[in-house]
Amino acid sequence: MVGMGFFDLRSTASRFRFFAVLEALSWIGLLTGMAFKYLPAEGNEIGVKIFGPVHGGIFVLFVLSALLAARELNWNWKTTVLALASSIPPLFTVIFEVWAVRTGQLGELSADASKGSAAATQTAS
Repeated sequence: MVGMGFFDLRSTASRFRFFAVLEALSWIGLLTGMAFKYLPAEGNEIGVKIFGPVHGGIFVLFVLSALLAARELNWNWKTTVLALASSIPPLFTVIFEVWAVRTGQLGELSADASKGSAAATQTAS
């Protein structure tokens, strides 16, 4: 099946991917805002005032999507804890998503990735 692209939101796995990437991007915004707040002598708080609540909201959506994915994709408790813990360090949600695809934890996204690598292997032969 050919999807609508990287962020086709019709499945639990693809929604999880979307919120994992969005959470990482909001981390970048928040860290940038923090840099402008604390690095110059006369810091500017506008970045933190904007990206703080944005990141907080996306964080909650990521946690909810991880819990839904855990239920829908039958993750074991270790995978579920890893997914939830990945939301704490900056950018780790994307690292977890890549790992989850490679290890078969993200349903059709993992199946699509394995088909793509099998096709690449056949083409290279």
